Amino acid sequence: MSVPTSMRVGPFTPTVLVKKRYLIFYIFLIWVSIIPILLEFWFYWRLLYDPIRPVHFYIFLPLLFFAMYVTMVFTSILFAKILLVIVNAFHKPKEGVFLRDSSDKDYRYWSLRNTIKRWPVWLAHKFPFPFLDNVCFKAFGVKTTFTNSLFEGWVDCEFIEFGKNVVVGQGSIIQSTVIVGNLIIIKKTIIEDDVRIGAHAVVMPGTHIGKRSVLAANSVTIVGQELEDGYIYVGIPAKKYKENRFFEDGLEEVLGHVKDVEGLRQKYEEMYIKRYDQHQSIKEKIEHRKEKKEQEKRLMEQQEL
Repeated sequence: MSVPTSMRVGPFTPTVLVKKRYLIFYIFLIWVSIIPILLEFWFYWRLLYDPIRPVHFYIFLPLLFFAMYVTMVFTSILFAKILLVIVNAFHKPKEGVFLRDSSDKDYRYWSLRNTIKRWPVWLAHKFPFPFLDNVCFKAFGVKTTFTNSLFEGWVDCEFIEFGKNVVVGQGSIIQSTVIVGNLIIIKKTIIEDDVRIGAHAVVMPGTHIGKRSVLAANSVTIVGQELEDGYIYVGIPAKKYKENRFFEDGLEEVLGHVKDVEGLRQKYEEMYIKRYDQHQSIKEKIEHRKEKKEQEKRLMEQQEL
């Protein structure tokens, strides 16, 4: 089944190519990752191929293909890591706002790093098991753990830190870099433990999402935005909606057994969600308006910074 471009997922390497000569690194990594699998196939052929009784050769052939793919991924990651160490020795990656022009050294090296990462990242994500994605993330400097589910979204491959038990929704984008006009902004993005990011949400560079927070589907943060621990954020730009109670101790026992999802949602809303458009006193409405104005003021101050 074909997948629309907007729904393609996986680790994210921008396709910006400042100079065509950077493609030599891309071609080199493809070439060097194919050599080991050719040698594996040659040894396998010499060991098991028998023109009279070829049954063993064909029985174990799928296992060989599996091993060859894993070998190709690890080889490409290894050599990409070596190239990145060499490149970073000449110019260390750094955060900041840089000019999007080939004369800007930081912009050139950012493009070069992404060119080197592209082949191993693509290979790792095409593997049917997600552990190779995590290996790829870790090799390229992304802080993450195997408890995280990051493989349904687009995730930048540098200047990102994930806590434990993070879930990224399908088609969402986690960025540490964004191009705005003639500028490129590079800032570390931090997502702490037990965070949930909804489908098609966008996390802009420099965002810090606190523990047990939720960024709702189709929501967008602003550059450098701070999301407090334990709250649900909704909208463009993301604003605090209500407290997140999904991680409360004993929540399952309190809610009890509900047969369908709709019933669970209704019961949860009755117990925990206070709707501001229903049964509000005048005092509650005034307090809600004040809180909303304070949130908007804080967001405006963050945007000015």
